[in-house]
Amino acid sequence: MDNTHPPVTLDVWCELQCPDCHRAGSDLRALRERYGDALEIRLRHFPLEKHKHAYAAAQAFEEAYEQGRGDAYAEAVLARTAELGARGEELLVEVAGELGLDTGEVESALIDGRHLLAVDADQAEGKAIGVTGTPTYVIDGERLDGGKSQEGLRERIEEITDRLLAG
Repeated sequence: MDNTHPPVTLDVWCELQCPDCHRAGSDLRALRERYGDALEIRLRHFPLEKHKHAYAAAQAFEEAYEQGRGDAYAEAVLARTAELGARGEELLVEVAGELGLDTGEVESALIDGRHLLAVDADQAEGKAIGVTGTPTYVIDGERLDGGKSQEGLRERIEEITDRLLAG
């Protein structure tokens, strides 16, 4: 009997200047540890207008992702949301350098806008399904809004994941 399920997908709508998304990081790490490859966690962009560097950060993330370090980049930037607010693109390039990424490519991606379509597409999809704040999780068609409180969300995600993997 074949027990290999396709991975369950968890979309996390977030933005890299959002302190709530930073707090969600420990839940996402715990989920990765618990499920490994059985749960695919996808970071989806939803930059909020109140955070003026979130849009640039989303583009820088896409470049880091292309260079193979998306998760590490997101975590590093989220750990410094206040600094991002103060320093903007300078910090985005600095973090890329700390992770050994090609900072020239990150800088030019911010200038030439090569990742704008990906960011805009995520944001449009988020709006279409009712995302209003970050982080918002979507798993198996259920939307869980973490912008108000993270309380109980990880447990709910685990419940749904366990059910889907058992199916």
